[in-house]
Amino acid sequence: MKIAVCYYSRHHGNTAKVLEAMAEGREDVELFDVVGGGDFDPARYDVIGFASGIYFGKFHQSVLDFARRHFPAGGRTFFVFTGGAPSAKNSAAIRAAIADRAPQVLGQFFCKGYDTFGPFKLVGGVAKGRPNEADLRAARDFLDGLVV
Repeated sequence: MKIAVCYYSRHHGNTAKVLEAMAEGREDVELFDVVGGGDFDPARYDVIGFASGIYFGKFHQSVLDFARRHFPAGGRTFFVFTGGAPSAKNSAAIRAAIADRAPQVLGQFFCKGYDTFGPFKLVGGVAKGRPNEADLRAARDFLDGLVV
């Protein structure tokens, strides 16, 4: 099974850290930075995941736009996201972006990530030290359980 995870991670690199832990030692997982350039061929993958930090309650706009352009009809997907106070509802915008393609959503993984965006900057940030080793282990377990 071949898996692509299309992502955006810039602010503190929390999402990239989680994805690198998920992909470590796995030849079936490719990480694709949606603003890093390069050609993306969805036909090469059995599952296409989307990942982002959370910006004002949703995935970064570049991931939403990328998903709209590249996600195949009837495709299988999952979501990964990090943020200062993430919640399950933060995947609503990415779900809506591909809803017309009748996706098979396999699951979602989210964890706290150090956040100094917007008002959090005023208090020195939130979720310092996150994602931590327990978060990274949980991320690996999520992916392992997803593709059994």
